[in-house]
Amino acid sequence: MDVGANLTHKRFREDLDTVLTSAAAHGVAAIVVTGTSVAASRAAFELVVSRPRSTVLLRSTAGIHPHDARSFGPESERELSRLLSSPEVVAVGECGLDYDRMFSPKEAQLRAFEAQLDLAIQFKKPVFLHEREAHEDFAEVLSRKVSRLVGGVVHCFTGEARALDRYLALGMHIGITGYLCDERRGTHLRELVKRVPSDRLHVETDAPFLLPRDLRPAPKDGRNEPRFLPHVLAAVARARSEPVEVTARHTREASAKLFGLDEPRAATMSAGA
Repeated sequence: MDVGANLTHKRFREDLDTVLTSAAAHGVAAIVVTGTSVAASRAAFELVVSRPRSTVLLRSTAGIHPHDARSFGPESERELSRLLSSPEVVAVGECGLDYDRMFSPKEAQLRAFEAQLDLAIQFKKPVFLHEREAHEDFAEVLSRKVSRLVGGVVHCFTGEARALDRYLALGMHIGITGYLCDERRGTHLRELVKRVPSDRLHVETDAPFLLPRDLRPAPKDGRNEPRFLPHVLAAVARARSEPVEVTARHTREASAKLFGLDEPRAATMSAGA
């Protein structure tokens, strides 16, 4: 199961159905389509409901990314609430804090993050979390809300051991992307991924971003797709020194449970997540 793919991105506009068919052919059983703004969350929901018979089970999230936190207000909160009332929307997010690029002021990010955690508590849905260079504030805000949350996953975890241990202590799940395959900056994750309990480990592509750098052959356009999830899965399995079938089963079961899905059909060895 791919727990994070940006399928409403313009790079999928011309061939989305082919992308989904290819994902299914590579054993991907389900995809959670990421919402990053009110408009993107609405588009993700509309994508999901427009394809009830897709070869891949589709669900979506609804939230406002910290880059867009300055846009958060009463109107956007009402629209997110409307989307979250739908069973097809399985999580609140992508939400959190990003002090790396600071596209929104810190105060706006904190306000939007706390409000979206409150929405998750209200609707009893897990959170799909984003954190970059904001570990201390992120953990502090989360620690005040976590006892009332039904769960959450730190999406595309790229941090260091201290952050991982804190998030695990808070009961969070961890999402791993093709960042793990980046020899320039992701090699530290090969040790850290061993620390993640099997029932809190998830794999994701973050497509169309984060194409695994060691993928061969690599697509000429550099676009990442859910069909490359098996590559990420295999990298995680190698790092954990376990058979890919075991990693596949554990991630599939963890994702299905966290997002409240009937477990997707058992996938082939190469793509069980």
